[in-house]
Amino acid sequence: MAQATIGLVLDCADPAKLAKFWSEALGYQVVGEAGNYTMLLPPDGGAQLLLQRVPEPKTAKNRMHLDIHVADIAAEADRLASLGARHADDLQREEHGSHWLLMEDPEGNEFCICDAGTEA
Repeated sequence: MAQATIGLVLDCADPAKLAKFWSEALGYQVVGEAGNYTMLLPPDGGAQLLLQRVPEPKTAKNRMHLDIHVADIAAEADRLASLGARHADDLQREEHGSHWLLMEDPEGNEFCICDAGTEA
């Protein structure tokens, strides 16, 4: 059996606009647009990110979200806020030795900035 790879698809209203945010946030390259889709790829061959235009607006919490793992949560939150992200609230969460902040991209899709237990 061939090894599987993973691709993530994020529904959004404006894939081109959101591609600018996510490419800078993740260090991914925007490789192209086709119809309702914009594709982003990482430089190291990891998971691809496909932004898909959908007609309906976001109305509830995402069922799946991205975790961005970094050593300095506060510094990364500031950097991503300068790109257009916003804090979902002012709480820093902690569980099982991991800490994270909940943020939203420019269209309101939730994601977390995590230390992945680096202090544990």
